[in-house]
Formats: sequence, structure tokens, C-alpha cells
Amino acid sequence: MVNAAANKRELIEGRAALIVIDIQASTFRDFSEVRSIDNMPGYADRMLAARTAIDAARASDIPVIFIQEVHRPDLVDFGRELDGQEDVHCLEDNPNTALAVEQMGVLPTDYVVPKRRYSAFFGTDFEILLKGLKVDTLLLVGGLTDVCVHYTFVDGHQHDYFCRVIEDCVGGSSETAHEASLVAMEYLQTGARRGLDETVAAMKAVAKSV
Repeated sequence: MVNAAANKRELIEGRAALIVIDIQASTFRDFSEVRSIDNMPGYADRMLAARTAIDAARASDIPVIFIQEVHRPDLVDFGRELDGQEDVHCLEDNPNTALAVEQMGVLPTDYVVPKRRYSAFFGTDFEILLKGLKVDTLLLVGGLTDVCVHYTFVDGHQHDYFCRVIEDCVGGSSETAHEASLVAMEYLQTGARRGLDETVAAMKAVAKSV
């Protein structure tokens, strides 16, 4: 049975922040190369669509927070991350680890949170930043849907944030994994799955109400 109270929630509750997860230079490198992490078809286009959300957030005075996965070259901070399907990735000394500055329009005034694990909350100052910005709603874009987006969503949920994933602007390791994670996130918060157009409209509505 669907919780009736959850259905009454707005797309944006209180103050929002747009969380751009792991859209890094490697996202747009030559896709003929062997990749350390599998990406679903159309992945890069989904990441490019996130630029629309970024521009809309800026126009609506919604803070943009870029999350960047980065690891030390001696691999000391990978932990169990390489025990599964992933190969070594996002090393500090690799230029592909940098944020996709040009494609995402990253500004010097944007917030950047580096992380060593999948969740943006784990071992970072992300929540300190969210508290300082008085954020209530996390609008999530980026990748992977079934890994870093999903785990950040879950931790946000468990820290009592309203969490929304813009499904046009996230991509998974496969289409199956992508859809399964979206279903799992929707289970945690009814109305978590949102489209880009309706999210941009909600951003504009919030800006007009201020």
C-alpha cells in the first residue's frame, strides 16, 4: 500500500541542492577504449543532459555540488572496491579523473566534494556542507545509477533528506541495473524518480516564490 502522506510531498521540499555525482573527464573519453567500469548504452548523452539541470539550478539560485571520485595512485584507499566488477579507476594522477569542467560548466564558485567510496556521505564533509547550506532536498544526477547515485541516495534517505533522482540525467552500468536501482530508490521515497523537465519547472517555481 502506498503511503498517502508521501504522495503529498513536493518535488522540492524546503531548500534544494543539485548533486552532480562523478561526471568526470573519463565520462567523455573515446568510448572505443577499454573502460574500467561498464556503462549502459547512451551513458555519455545522459551525463550531457545533466548540464540542463545545472544551468537551471544556477538560474534558480540552487547550489550546485560536484562529487568527484578520486583515489591515491598507490591504491591504498580502494578497500574492497576492486573485489567486484570494477578495475582501477579515478587515480589522482590521471587527467581523466578531473571533473568534466567544460561539458558541465563547472565554476570556481561551485562546491566540490572529493570521495574515496561510493557514497558522497562516507568519509567526506558532504553533510557538513549540506547543513551549512540548510539543504532539505537532494536532486541527484550523474553516475552510476546502481552504484554511487544509489548509495548516495540511500545515505541521504537515512539522514532524513528528501531525495529525488532525475532519471533522464543518470546512467547505470547496464540498462537492467539502472532500472532496478531506480525502482529501489522509488521504494524508499515515493516520487523519488523525476523527469528533467518537471524538475526544471520545479526549480523555476521555487525561484519565483522566494
